[in-house]
Amino acid sequence: MVRKIEGATRIPVPGGKVIDEYVGRVNSGDDTLSVAHMVAPPGWDEPAQTPEFTEYTVVLRGTVSVEHAGGVTEVHAGQAIVTEAGEKIRYSCGPEGAEYVAVCLPAFSPDTVHRD
Repeated sequence: MVRKIEGATRIPVPGGKVIDEYVGRVNSGDDTLSVAHMVAPPGWDEPAQTPEFTEYTVVLRGTVSVEHAGGVTEVHAGQAIVTEAGEKIRYSCGPEGAEYVAVCLPAFSPDTVHRD
C-alpha cells in the first residue's frame, strides 16, 4: 500500500541539533526503519551512545565526526558512514556545522539509543 507522509516530527535532542523525522516510530509509526533530516549547529557535539540500531548517515553539508573504538572518522559532504548496532559512538561537528540524513534499522527510538 502506498502512503504519503505529509511532514516531519521534530525530535528534541540536547545541544541545539534539529532532528526532523519523516519516517519512523515517532512520525509515521514505522518500527522497521527511520529516516530523518538533521541540522547540527557549529561546534555541536552530543554524549556517547550505544544504539540498538544500525545507522546509515549521508552528509549533505559540513563535516560530521564519529568517535568509535577504532578512533575518529571524519565524514564530509558527499560521503556516508555506517555505524553498527551495539557499537559505542559519539557524533560531533566542526565550526561550520553540518546537515545530514540518517536512516536507522530498526527505527530510531529514544529508548534504544542509550546515550551516556
